[in-house]
Amino acid sequence: MNAAPPSTSPFKIIDLFAGPGGLDQAARQLKVPSMGIEWDKDACATRAANGLPTEAGDVRDYGPTTIGEDFNVLAGGPPCQTFTVAGRGSGRRALDHVLTFADRLRNRDPLAKVREDLAALKDEETDKHDERTGLVLEPLRWALEAIDAGRPFQVIVLEQVPAVLPVWQRYAQILRAEGYAVAEPQVLHTEEYGVPQTRRRAILIARWTGEGRLLQGAPCMPETTHGRYHKRTSRQDHGLGLQPWVSMRDVLTDRDEPFTVVSNYGTGGDPKARGQRGSHEPSATVTGKISRNRIVGPDGRDRPRLTESEAGQLQTFPAVPDWLWAGAAVAQQIGNAVPPRLGMHVLAAALGFERDRLNKSLKEHYAY
Repeated sequence: MNAAPPSTSPFKIIDLFAGPGGLDQAARQLKVPSMGIEWDKDACATRAANGLPTEAGDVRDYGPTTIGEDFNVLAGGPPCQTFTVAGRGSGRRALDHVLTFADRLRNRDPLAKVREDLAALKDEETDKHDERTGLVLEPLRWALEAIDAGRPFQVIVLEQVPAVLPVWQRYAQILRAEGYAVAEPQVLHTEEYGVPQTRRRAILIARWTGEGRLLQGAPCMPETTHGRYHKRTSRQDHGLGLQPWVSMRDVLTDRDEPFTVVSNYGTGGDPKARGQRGSHEPSATVTGKISRNRIVGPDGRDRPRLTESEAGQLQTFPAVPDWLWAGAAVAQQIGNAVPPRLGMHVLAAALGFERDRLNKSLKEHYAY
């Protein structure tokens, strides 16, 4: 278990929908204190096993005036299942409604009425309500309540699946009008930041520009450090000044032979639709179904499937015993997590860290 290092950071992060701790681990590796709010008991068990400060509860039951005045960075990754391409997509169909509700929050409509109307919002195809769609608005509520209380968050960092980019773009419009400088929200490719996995995340970074600001200048998205993965492009053909993307083989060093990962996710039972990645490539997106993937050796025979530790390493968590997975549904915890290495890049950019400081922290925690 990693002990929290002493910190002289002027920043302290409150992480909404914190999950098992991807962003909090990134903060710890950068020596920035953080606390996560998380309701899932299994994710809380993992957080406890790794010594991550946690408030176990529903984000909707808290706000910036109930958590203490020393938290000045708001971070969060609301549940994405209704927005993700792999899900039913009720959030995507409700996108116009979600944007309307964001504007209502900006106009300071009573929270109780907004929540009542959200509770009545149903998917047009299924005629069912999925409350996770409305959770994407919680970080905006926190940000606006903090402004109204006279202690705005100095920095806001949000991440979600690419389908949520229009929501972050509306957030950006609202936050700019409230006194923030906001980098244009973008979809980042994780392998371009040294994550041994092709995964895309929509990112928003904002800094307070009003009275009492701690940071000067507008924020920027983190600079890419590694080449983007393309199936038919050589690993060495990565662009001037960039490192080659990181492969599974670079990370899973206990596997002493080449292997192929055969995915059974999203195939509809069609063997021809099963995606394959060799150990010389980055992993495909790690999902909660990663434990179903076959591992095939060079002789065509099955090898042991990925362990929890190995799946976590593809998400850039430390290997066991430096990181302990606890509770049930560990594969789902891993698939839902923010890759800590990506989190380090995003937080460093948001908090104005010099590149040398980030690089030093990366070298301390990653051998690749």
